[in-house]
Amino acid sequence: MELLAFGKTGWGDELFYATLMTIAVSITSMLIGFLFALIFTPLKLSKYKFLNIFGNFYTTLIRGVPELLVIYLLFFGGSGAIMYVASIFGYFEYIEINAFLIGSFAIGIISGAYSTEVFRGAIQSIDKGQFEAAKVLGFSKFTSFYKIIFPQMLRLAIPNLSNVWQITLKDTSLISVTGLVEIMRQSRIASAFTRDPLFFYSIAGLIFLILTFLSMKLINKFEAKFMNKG
Repeated sequence: MELLAFGKTGWGDELFYATLMTIAVSITSMLIGFLFALIFTPLKLSKYKFLNIFGNFYTTLIRGVPELLVIYLLFFGGSGAIMYVASIFGYFEYIEINAFLIGSFAIGIISGAYSTEVFRGAIQSIDKGQFEAAKVLGFSKFTSFYKIIFPQMLRLAIPNLSNVWQITLKDTSLISVTGLVEIMRQSRIASAFTRDPLFFYSIAGLIFLILTFLSMKLINKFEAKFMNKG
């Protein structure tokens, strides 16, 4: 276990900071995913066909292509697009995109597609009488959604959002291709340096299992508290 010691003799501190990075990317991506879900869920439920098609296109496209491809397109393709725009204004130097931001955004887009479907299903599960009652009481669409529909939607969505969280947490391993030092990237560096890949990749798997277990415990407590409050 000397390989996991903290300090110059081991890789414990590096793996610890890499774990914090993984948690930071996961939380940031989940928040970005929520934002995308709040934008695209109304589109998928819209009575206007064009908006409905646009919302369906987003969820179908993102869920239909490999997650790694989304990251490649945004990280490498995004850098190329920015450099092209910069060249129009006479700037020809290499522009590097921040790995944390682009990685979180890429995973957030993926998370948002799944969260959108969760929110859509939750809203469709709410009794139509709730919508009719809000309309009869004279509430605006905005007020009726955020005061009446949204709390019920969140209550129904929490169990499935826990699955989205697990997907998001595990997908962070894919952004190691951007050079961001998270769990998988640090495990690769350590295994290459020590020539002991089995040990470090096993430790990486154990860390992900611990993170998943602890996060599910927290989500279950939150779910129980939210349900009792409702």
